[in-house]
Amino acid sequence: MIMATYQTLEIERAGRVATIWMNRPEVFNAFDEALIADLRDACIELDADVGVRVVVLGGRGRHFSAGADLNWMRRASGYSEAENLDDARRFSAMLRGLSEMSKPTIARVQGAALGGGTGLAAACDMAIAASDASFSTSEVKFGIIPAVISPYVLRAVGPRHALRLFQSAEKIDAQRALAIGLVGEVVAPDQLDAAVAKLAETLVGCAPQAQKAAKDLIAAINARPIDDAVSEETAQRIARRRATDEAKDGIAAFLEKRTPAWLR
Repeated sequence: MIMATYQTLEIERAGRVATIWMNRPEVFNAFDEALIADLRDACIELDADVGVRVVVLGGRGRHFSAGADLNWMRRASGYSEAENLDDARRFSAMLRGLSEMSKPTIARVQGAALGGGTGLAAACDMAIAASDASFSTSEVKFGIIPAVISPYVLRAVGPRHALRLFQSAEKIDAQRALAIGLVGEVVAPDQLDAAVAKLAETLVGCAPQAQKAAKDLIAAINARPIDDAVSEETAQRIARRRATDEAKDGIAAFLEKRTPAWLR
């Protein structure tokens, strides 16, 4: 597969794990139009690559992402409403593309993850933070709101925590982020890569089509009442999955004490 060349990113591969490195350390990986476009295209490329089983999102340098580039914000402040809408739609499409990848995604967070940087971490399926990481939905300090990132932050922390974060713009540390569900694990900075690699290895060991089906299951069932419709839908989903070749091979491999096909 021919890999694209990106202006603001580096793609690093290690076996079946691909890491998207935001590569603007001189501005703390703040994003602008170019980085947004590159991230969207990289997600599409890696999602289509059958050799990639897990995607990690990280930032080069001291910080994960300081959010919106100030020069981008300055340009946007002069846009018409229609131009601002087009700009916001591109940002929204990038986050949705990251969130809806068919394979597991891990945010590798160190240093600052501010504004849209918090949104990027929340849009990934999982997040591991270094103990020096900090997070903030700081938009109200600039007279704007965290609208585009809100579905992903809400999904991670729930409305009660989001109400405080979105209105106070306060900065929280990694332990607070862990407590409210924004990240799933906090480790010492020098252990961050090892922790991400360990989780990625665990994910690679699982059935890829089942992982995609599990992700779809959560999207379909979350926040719905446990009623007859949900009970029937979940029964149908497991029945369909048991009938797949992947499931049949996985169960047989376990019983026969052999390696399943997806690990060969």
